[in-house]
Amino acid sequence: MNIKLKKVKIFQLKFSWILVISLGFLQSCYSFTGSSLTDEKTVQINEFPNNAALVNPTLAQQFSTDIQNRFLQRTTLKGTKENPDILIEGEITDYSISPTTISSNTMSNNVGGVVQESQNKLTITVKVHYENKLHPDSSFDRTYSDEAVFNSSLSQADIEASQVKIVTDRIINKIFNDIVANW
Repeated sequence: MNIKLKKVKIFQLKFSWILVISLGFLQSCYSFTGSSLTDEKTVQINEFPNNAALVNPTLAQQFSTDIQNRFLQRTTLKGTKENPDILIEGEITDYSISPTTISSNTMSNNVGGVVQESQNKLTITVKVHYENKLHPDSSFDRTYSDEAVFNSSLSQADIEASQVKIVTDRIINKIFNDIVANW
């Protein structure tokens, strides 16, 4: 019985060492950061003007500030106004609120019928020009759009306080991932 226990302990010890060595080797081969920004040091992010037909008066400033903060806080890039390695600019081309047929809430009215609550959809579209002076082949011009569905009983102030933030955060995530992530 004692010989079997020694064999099991020796096997466990060998297996543990092989596992540790393998994990060390794998870690040295792969970086989990996934950033495609290797040589770039500076970024210039210009204001995104709101050129949509329906204008939210605070959208342009808020979007511009949020995208600048995302890049400056989550990368090692430094902001600059002169000769940047990366230039990000664009415009907000659509801001619309439209009725939608999607509804999950129902209620009975007093005559026995079923009434569905109406919902609206907020859509924001942003055109982006990304220019990488160190790696010009990764530069692009793209359009990003996202939406949020909400109860039509929300006021305009509620929409601008909550739904606009949700949609712009999603768009900024897409832009950030397309520029920074190396998947």
